[in-house]
Amino acid sequence: MRRAGLALENERLQAELRARLVELGASQGRLVEATDAERRRIERNLHDGTQQRLVSIAMSLGLLESKLAPDQSDATPIVREARTALTLALEELRELTQGIHPTLLVERGLPVALEELCRRAGLPAHLKVDLDVRLPDQVEAAADYFASEAVSNAVKHSHGSEIRVEVSYDGHALTVEIADDGIGGAAIVGAGAGSGLRGLADRVEALGGQFTVSSPPGRGTRLTARIPCA
Repeated sequence: MRRAGLALENERLQAELRARLVELGASQGRLVEATDAERRRIERNLHDGTQQRLVSIAMSLGLLESKLAPDQSDATPIVREARTALTLALEELRELTQGIHPTLLVERGLPVALEELCRRAGLPAHLKVDLDVRLPDQVEAAADYFASEAVSNAVKHSHGSEIRVEVSYDGHALTVEIADDGIGGAAIVGAGAGSGLRGLADRVEALGGQFTVSSPPGRGTRLTARIPCA
């Protein structure tokens, strides 16, 4: 009787644990979705508010420069310097908004966004994509974030000469692999979300995905994310 009672209690505890794990996974998914929605809101505010105001100021400075009288020539360099600084600020703001929620990803999809990522990478980056459908927004956003951060890490830390970006979809999950031919030795360290590779792992695992690192010393680094799309 006692043994049967223990078995029933063990079964109950296991069922409770499974239920909590399911709820935890759902909670993480909702957190990622809420975070992405907030990023989109910030991007819209920056684009429609701050960026438009800076453009308006730049136009006003241009008009001011055109109306300066000859006896006000001392002011011309100041106005031009202000316009140059404003132009740089606008470029930085555009890069920031693209990083928050890339318009290219939203409008044209993951393959095109990755083409642009590879084109602008600081090392030669070779892209191979086997994907001809649009995937859920949060999957595409996570894949784009993963690829962007992994490429950036490779450029900064690998000391390699090239990067490979490979993406494939098997109908159930999206796999993204970023590899370099650098010094290797990378590892997931630290417990803080967002800290290096740990942040990438957290983002992928929050969607029920798998994140792996292969980085033998002297033989480059390969980061792989497999994200379910159901």
